[in-house]
Amino acid sequence: MKLREIYELAIQAGIEADYRGEEGIKKLLEKEEKKYEQLKEEEKQDFDTEKLTNPYSDTRILYGDGEKEVKTILCGIDIEVGEMLLADRLREKGTEIDLVLAHHPEGKALAALYEVMHLQEDILNQLGVPINVAEGILSSRISEVRRGLLPLNHTRAIDVARILDIPLMCIHTPADNMVTRYLDKLFEEKEPETVGDIISILKEIPEYRQAVHDKSGPTVVVGSKEKRAGKVFVDMTGGTGGSEDAYEKLAHAGVGTVVTMHIGEKHRKEAEKNHINVVIAGHMASDSLGMNLLLDKFAAQGVEIIACSGLIRVERN
Repeated sequence: MKLREIYELAIQAGIEADYRGEEGIKKLLEKEEKKYEQLKEEEKQDFDTEKLTNPYSDTRILYGDGEKEVKTILCGIDIEVGEMLLADRLREKGTEIDLVLAHHPEGKALAALYEVMHLQEDILNQLGVPINVAEGILSSRISEVRRGLLPLNHTRAIDVARILDIPLMCIHTPADNMVTRYLDKLFEEKEPETVGDIISILKEIPEYRQAVHDKSGPTVVVGSKEKRAGKVFVDMTGGTGGSEDAYEKLAHAGVGTVVTMHIGEKHRKEAEKNHINVVIAGHMASDSLGMNLLLDKFAAQGVEIIACSGLIRVERN
């Protein structure tokens, strides 16, 4: 596959799993196009034109020619300077690495991470939270995340990729969309009655089963295994953690249990205060599942995958 084909396939897979639906994504892209058309010529030079076809600001080709043929990918959850040097070392030892692929964003994809958080507004709305309330809840949190990203030295890995001339790409929200959809469908099918049932279902999935052995598997952090699960909300997409104020609204919307990758202490306390059970499925395991669902699509085209940096590689083809 060419690098550009891998990029486009990832975006399309993310759209197909997106809770806004293809029509919702179409409207979003049309809005960006109108915004672009209304800019002055000098302003257009600063506009990220990838936003006209890619709704995920945290998914980008960070370095490399889109026409490059990719036969082997070194893929990890976090790709930083160390992983780029690993790719170079592998090449020295005779393993041709055509692309280094990260899940978590780096460079401009990290700097713009906050932009994808608006997806959370639509997810809350689908759960029963009025859209005006959802937007109000997320507004201050999105601003907080944006300010937190401003001082970061986010180009370190890209600088190394450029110096070593190794293509680098990251795929974040598309993979998170895929793991969210996967687990949603699984819980709908299995209909867990208790929080313990949710844990058991997760442990049947190879990535989570491996995480259990690594002491990072599914864990109940609010509630107990004996508690009834109620309505299950899989909270694993939308850039990063949303506002802690959402838990009160989720309780009013009838959510009984949140299954997520990770949770901050303020968020955990709000969930506890509002009697919502919380299951931490596991960060690396959840990210691995989402990436594996994508990587299988690349592998089906003959691309070899080498896992590193927290990726628990499981093939489902």
